[in-house]
Formats: sequence, C-alpha cells, structure tokens
Amino acid sequence: MTDAASAAPRLLCIGAHPDDCEIKTSGLAALWTANGGVVRFLALTDGSAGHQEKAGATLARSRKAEAQAGAAAVGADSVILDNPDGMLQPTLDNRYKVIRAIREFQPDVIATHRINDYHPDHRYTGVLVQDSSYMVMVPNVVPNVPPPPREPVVIFMSDTFTKPYPLQPDLVFDVDSVIEKKLDAIAAHECQMTEWMPWIEGYADRVPSDPDARRAFVREFAAMAPAAEADRFRDELVAKYGEDRGRSVKHAEVFEVSEYAAPLTEDRAKLLFPF
Repeated sequence: MTDAASAAPRLLCIGAHPDDCEIKTSGLAALWTANGGVVRFLALTDGSAGHQEKAGATLARSRKAEAQAGAAAVGADSVILDNPDGMLQPTLDNRYKVIRAIREFQPDVIATHRINDYHPDHRYTGVLVQDSSYMVMVPNVVPNVPPPPREPVVIFMSDTFTKPYPLQPDLVFDVDSVIEKKLDAIAAHECQMTEWMPWIEGYADRVPSDPDARRAFVREFAAMAPAAEADRFRDELVAKYGEDRGRSVKHAEVFEVSEYAAPLTEDRAKLLFPF
C-alpha cells in the first residue's frame, strides 16, 4: 500500500497497445475503482500500426481518444508512451521510461503481459516490466524520480499460451457485477473492435453495418473471452467463492502473480483484493 494506511490503493495496468488493458484487465479495474481505488491504463506503444488502412499519426490520435474513453468507462485514466506500434524493444531507455512511469504513479499492483506471447510488443512489455520490477526500488537508477515507498506486486494478464508453461491461476475474480463496464471499455476501441481485429482475424464479413447491430455484435464478441475464462478456471472460482457462487459466475478475469516482484502475502492480498 502507499504511505498512509488510509490512502486509496493504486493499480497500474501496463499493456503494449492502447486496447490491451481494456481487453485483459478492465474487469479488475472496475472492481478496483468501485472499492475506492485508483487505476491507470498505461500503453507502451502508440497503436499507430494496428489497422489495415489507417496508419501513423492519424491512427495514433484516434486510438488515444478511444483509450481515454475506454479507461474512463471503468473509472481509470489513460497514458500512452510515444514508442511506435510494432517496434517496441526492451532497451535501457525504455526500461527507464517504465521505471519512471511506475515511480510517478506509485502503484500497489501492476498488471501486465507474460513474456511468452505471440506479439513481440506484448513480450517486450512483459520483459520491460520484469526488468523494472527490482530496479524501480534502486534510488541510483533514474535518480531524478524517487523510488516508491513500497515495492509493487506484479501480476500477469491471462492468456492461453502453454509454452514454456501455461498461466498459473493465482488470482481469480468474478467480474459479473462489472461486466457492462468492461464491455463499455472494450467497445470504446471502435477502430480495433469493428475494423482491425475483424479484418486481421478473418471475420470482417460478420460485422453488421447497422450501428445498433454493430454495437451489439462488438459487445457480444467482447464478452466471449471473460466467459471462456470463467469456464476454464471454474474449479478455482468454486474454491474462492464457494460452490453456489463459483458455479454461477459467467465472466471472470484471471491473473498469475510474478515471482520477480514483491510477494503477495495472504494479508496483503486481503487488503488489495477485497472483492
């Protein structure tokens, strides 16, 4: 937690692209802010490559506006670094940017990508956070910004990759109570959800042209991943919430705790995740 015992807990979600936090962590973010916490979505790249027709500064401006709306839907704010989309590298300069961003926000928890992932930007985001997790507490590294009062816990966003090992479900959350906020956050990324992702994944012909039907399609599509998470980690949900509630959860978000940052003790988990 932060200095004062009464200070609001702070969650920093670090994604590679302007929509990654909304897709992977907006349920947790909505639960966090509903419980009085503070959340920031940080994208390490500007999103300027993620489209089949638009590109460059024009696309980056659109994605910045969408990211602001997506974060606001769950009570978070949005920050985007100036690294070009698709070109992120785990350089010393980028490590310093991440250390600086962590220190300026002073999070209790950081959520980010695992380092085994299909997208190089995702992988290198995970590497940069991992490389910053210890150094963020070293005063002589980036000395113009003081270290936070306490080392943050780092948790990894869920994915379905199995090599070298599948995600360990250390934290499971029922997000049914905030699912509409999560879908609002994802749907705010209109150019991604209605244009780019349908095109790159081969289902553009299924996206309706009617605006109302289009919105309904996007929300239905966005709900599929947290629904699949609930089914995939049903045993863990039952273990946490009990048989009746655990079996009835329709949408979930799941995270793995990083061993390269502050340990998540039982007492700290109760303070940070009272939901």
